[in-house]
Amino acid sequence: MHSLVVAIKMTIVLTLLTGIVYPIAMVGLGHVLFPVQADGSLIYKNGSPVGSSLIAQNFKAARYFQPRPSAAGSNGYDPTSSSGSNLGPTNKSFIDSVKQRTKDVVEANGVSVSQVPIDIVTASGSGLDPEISPASAEIQIDRVAKARGMSADAVRALVNANTRPRYAGFLGEPGVNVLELNLALDGTGNGQPTALK
Repeated sequence: MHSLVVAIKMTIVLTLLTGIVYPIAMVGLGHVLFPVQADGSLIYKNGSPVGSSLIAQNFKAARYFQPRPSAAGSNGYDPTSSSGSNLGPTNKSFIDSVKQRTKDVVEANGVSVSQVPIDIVTASGSGLDPEISPASAEIQIDRVAKARGMSADAVRALVNANTRPRYAGFLGEPGVNVLELNLALDGTGNGQPTALK
């Protein structure tokens, strides 16, 4: 009987500590030390949230830089359904989709097949990668500049300003956050519409 009482007391104490006290302390500490990250790394435009810097959105209009393809959800870019396609590199469906995406990128941006970076025609493992490579941004500059009536050099300067270097100078590859770049473009006064996409 004594062991049962001790077990019940320990269950109550540990439930309070690990189920209530610890989570509340971590949430509070997170909001104090990392307020932006604790709230989802949200990005605001005119005081309203338009997305997160951690989650890709689908931009289709010619005036915007376009992200990597997505296999998350039935239409892609669904943050509640994060996943890759799970198709291997020898799968016919995968090969056909990459060929079609390559053709679309070539036609939309007026570049040759050899200029198309692999990341702009293949989905990430999560389907929600918010970044593209600087090379993927580079091939879209002329299209975006033309659609916005801007010079390619002005758009390139925004791309460069929104390119993240390697972490700690040597980890990973540089990246361009598509949502942040598109918001920067809209901030130039050449983004007429207030709604993204």
